[in-house]
Amino acid sequence: MKTCPRFLLHAALALSLAGGVPAALAQDAKAWPQKPVRIILPTPPGAPVDLIVRLLQPKLQALWGQPVVIENKPGAGGNIGAQEVARSSDGHTLLGAPDTVVTVNPHLYKKLGFDPAKDLVPVTYMASFNQMLVCHPRAGFGNASALLKATRKESVTYASSGPGGPSHMAMEMLLAAADVKMTHVPYRGPSPAALDIVGGQVQCGFIASTVVLPFVKDGRLTALAVSGATRSPQAPSVPTIAEDAVAGFDATFFETLQAPAAMPRAVVEKIRDDVAKLLLSADIKARLQEMDLTAVANTPAEAARRSGADSAKWGRVATLINLSLD
Repeated sequence: MKTCPRFLLHAALALSLAGGVPAALAQDAKAWPQKPVRIILPTPPGAPVDLIVRLLQPKLQALWGQPVVIENKPGAGGNIGAQEVARSSDGHTLLGAPDTVVTVNPHLYKKLGFDPAKDLVPVTYMASFNQMLVCHPRAGFGNASALLKATRKESVTYASSGPGGPSHMAMEMLLAAADVKMTHVPYRGPSPAALDIVGGQVQCGFIASTVVLPFVKDGRLTALAVSGATRSPQAPSVPTIAEDAVAGFDATFFETLQAPAAMPRAVVEKIRDDVAKLLLSADIKARLQEMDLTAVANTPAEAARRSGADSAKWGRVATLINLSLD
């Protein structure tokens, strides 16, 4: 048998290392991880995805036998952190982010620095969550219909977690459907936005229910409605927007886990299976429910299909309101 020329061996090795992924990983997902795993979060601490990943962190470390390092890198609607993951080549860097990073941002930013469709692949949708429409009690709005009616006569301010984020897009979708205007006050994350509504600096906001529910329960905020198709189990008396104000309205969001496109498919599937097992375990599901998050744990293919459908939806909203952020 003839031996393989040296240059062919080098070429084969180079191909196996494309994207910086070790050859062994391309052949055997069981070998992964071989070093610490980084999960980059393009949000500040306290955002729903931050809570989910930190809940999973110790269990993933035990399962993988390697440290799991969480890095918060907010900015530019999540693009800064997402770009770093998209360009990573070590085979051990993941992105935990709201789905809006891949479903909304491509419609709002002409220069993302990465192509979500080509540079990232979904591992799984970790959990779904609602935005909750809340107002300071002194604002005097008892439900979403009353708020929308008031905007036709007076100027009303609303806080969001940042331009292009879930709270911004949910509110703009609502305002477009009702054909009314409100003054947008963006923040760097849902927690500071919620705190300024509590303090009365801003009248209202469509903020992740995980963040605002404690303030609703202690009376510091008034809950008007939730953004999704169903009511929140943690606040069953709060109607959906569709029930109270705009028929058919559904702005359900997801916290996702993404990987660089160069990561071998077998490794992506392994990560998904490991994360899904934890998300669907009784203790994690219970903790998520307490935070008004619903475990999803779908497959990469299912996540990709949902991303495509939501991208089309948010693209229509961005076009309708002529929203661009660069």
